[in-house]
Amino acid sequence: MSLFKNIFSKDKKETLDKGLEKTKSSFFGKLNKAVAGKSKVDNEVLDNLEEVLVTSDVGVDTTLKIIERIEERVSRDKYLGANELNQILREEIAGLLSETHVGEDTDFALPTTHKPHVIMVVGVNGVGKTTTIGKLANQFKNKGLKVVLGAGDTFRAAAIDQLEVWANRVEVPIIKQKMGSDPASVAFDTLNSAVADEADVVLIDTAGRLHNKVNLMNELSKVKRVMQKVVPEAPHEVLLVLDGSTGQNAFEQAKQFTKATEVSSLAVTKLDGTAKGGVVIGISDQFQIPVKYIGVGEGIEDLQVFNKYEFVDSFFKV
Repeated sequence: MSLFKNIFSKDKKETLDKGLEKTKSSFFGKLNKAVAGKSKVDNEVLDNLEEVLVTSDVGVDTTLKIIERIEERVSRDKYLGANELNQILREEIAGLLSETHVGEDTDFALPTTHKPHVIMVVGVNGVGKTTTIGKLANQFKNKGLKVVLGAGDTFRAAAIDQLEVWANRVEVPIIKQKMGSDPASVAFDTLNSAVADEADVVLIDTAGRLHNKVNLMNELSKVKRVMQKVVPEAPHEVLLVLDGSTGQNAFEQAKQFTKATEVSSLAVTKLDGTAKGGVVIGISDQFQIPVKYIGVGEGIEDLQVFNKYEFVDSFFKV
């Protein structure tokens, strides 16, 4: 099918295939049961398929869209063998995602129209926010860009220490203050330093806000306002990090965060350790916010740009 072409390098593709192994194994185990003893795609198979997709964390709304597309195909083609379901699903999910016009990146890239490019990173504690910042810093540095980190999560000493470990590992500067400092002050200092140093990209960590505590979200607005005193358009990007292993809870976090602050991109982490990777399909379809990065392993190179065609191809690779 023309939607599928080799975009990633062999190594990147192998990492993606391996990172989705648990999800794929779980999904196909359920799918095989759904079509067991069936020779054609009938109503019972479609009902079973609906259950498979929902329990694979694709999400109800996206599942219904996929089922509808397959129903149309069944009525159009009259007879579809159950053994073709894998290929049909692969094509229809890719077709659905192709309509979103996002998830088409092939490499880590930043706009060249301004400098520094400021990314504020948000998300609840434990989703892999600091690790994602460290891995992003590594990718940008490998592109020859000057990177500065800002330790804006001042509520936990461990958060500052963890980001410092990453800064040392990647060999990029970090701006920090002591625990309990005003996060907006850290952001202000970070941007001043980045401008003075003619940095290309700034990554600002923020405290792990509980997504149901709106008053804590208000502080993100304050951080933004203070940053704009140094760089008027900052932040250029608000990256929400979601833990893919939490499945439907990741949907809920995305909903709450997008209500509370202007999220412009998403990173879905920890996909290698879970069977819930289908959540990426649902989030890509449901939110008008692009999934930009996915975490498919623990290694420093195992943060990848999300390319929907490569993702679906790996998801359905037999």
